[in-house]
Amino acid sequence: MATVHLRIGDLVWGKLGRYPPWPGKVVSPPKDLKKPRGKKCHFVKFFGTEDHAWIKVEQLKPYHPHKEEMIKINKGKRFQQAVDAVEDFLKKKEKQGGKEQSSEGKGDAKGKKSPTKPLKILEEDDEDLSALKDPSEKPASSMEPISKRLKIVEEDTGSTSIQAADSTAINGSIIPTDKRIGFLGLGLMGSGIVSNLLKMGHIVTVWNRTAEKCDLFIQEGARLGRTPAEVVSMCDITFSCVSDPKAARDLVLGPSGVLQGIRPGKCYVEMSTVDPETITELSQVITSRGGRFLEAPVAGSQQLSNEGMLVILAAGDRTVYEDCSSCFQAMGKTSFFLGEAGNAARMMLILNMVQGSFMATIAEGLTLAQATGQSQQTFLDILCQGQMASTFVDQKCQNILQGNFKPDYYLKHIQKDLRLAISMGDTANHPTPMAAAANEVYKRAKALDQSDNDMSAVYRAYIH
Repeated sequence: MATVHLRIGDLVWGKLGRYPPWPGKVVSPPKDLKKPRGKKCHFVKFFGTEDHAWIKVEQLKPYHPHKEEMIKINKGKRFQQAVDAVEDFLKKKEKQGGKEQSSEGKGDAKGKKSPTKPLKILEEDDEDLSALKDPSEKPASSMEPISKRLKIVEEDTGSTSIQAADSTAINGSIIPTDKRIGFLGLGLMGSGIVSNLLKMGHIVTVWNRTAEKCDLFIQEGARLGRTPAEVVSMCDITFSCVSDPKAARDLVLGPSGVLQGIRPGKCYVEMSTVDPETITELSQVITSRGGRFLEAPVAGSQQLSNEGMLVILAAGDRTVYEDCSSCFQAMGKTSFFLGEAGNAARMMLILNMVQGSFMATIAEGLTLAQATGQSQQTFLDILCQGQMASTFVDQKCQNILQGNFKPDYYLKHIQKDLRLAISMGDTANHPTPMAAAANEVYKRAKALDQSDNDMSAVYRAYIH
């Protein structure tokens, strides 16, 4: 790849992580800004936003030679607004006779322009990969760090929804927290989450019960923790994402567990889908040691986890939620704060109860179509043209018709969620007959050795 020679003031296309290239300008970094060390990079201010970031040289292209190419491959209202902002900037510059009136190259009193000096190449420090708020920004007391990119919606319930104004950090300019992040559990969901945290520049230390799963992330720049306690001791905020309530409890309370590493001020974020009673227990033991606790289960699948498009449901310590803002932006498209600990677990179980019951109903419809001599493909085509059309329906039905049950969300996990939701209904003395019926179908599928297949494998419970 040819070396990109850029100077302060040059217009560029900058690409960060999985996000599309975005127009920006090379600018001088603030004097007090921490300097990343390692690979060569430039400090870029993005048009159409208030965002800025260090971008590696290999992720930069000059603006004019690649303009037509980028406009063809990128769409969206915000992208077009950013391009329009560049063109307006160029028009103003042309009217001024090519003199750019900016902090990077102001003319003197006689109209002379001071020479533009090349941007010093900075090295990235593996001990300090944090970047990089403008130090002139005021400290945030609530949601200020993300409000520039996100619209914040207060609901009647007192919860807060943090939603990307178009889609999550579409300009590719998430500013990662300078807090050290730990992550416990590298399953279907955790793996995608950690990958996106690393891509967005977070410092991440990982641990997994099967240590070999950590290897790929170590190669991507993560650090290795030998035990959950060690990870918590090394990090400011530690996330966990494991399979069920027992695993979540063992991780905290077991030998060399999280509780042994908790100290005053340490933050623990439980992302596993568990029952509210487990959340209450974990919250109490963490806070009893002076720790800060947040639950943040995620709605989505492996694919959505890989794409950074999960929906995060959070509850507990509001200040931890705010501290996690850049992490939640990296891993999800939206996050909701739902109040006291336990509320997110309740909401997550309700959502998965509905999804699991719906999946069982779709499978039942497909098998009934076949049993009555109807085309399953035609059934799907009709379904996808009506009010029930969705990506979920199309993907799961296609999986079934192709016999592809590679796990995107484990069948055993959706059955666990149904079971916990039914139990929650019992506690509230509320009937859950649809969930109970669906649960029996999933139990049948598990008996047919479908536990480690995708939830769509519930289909096989109807054909055996």
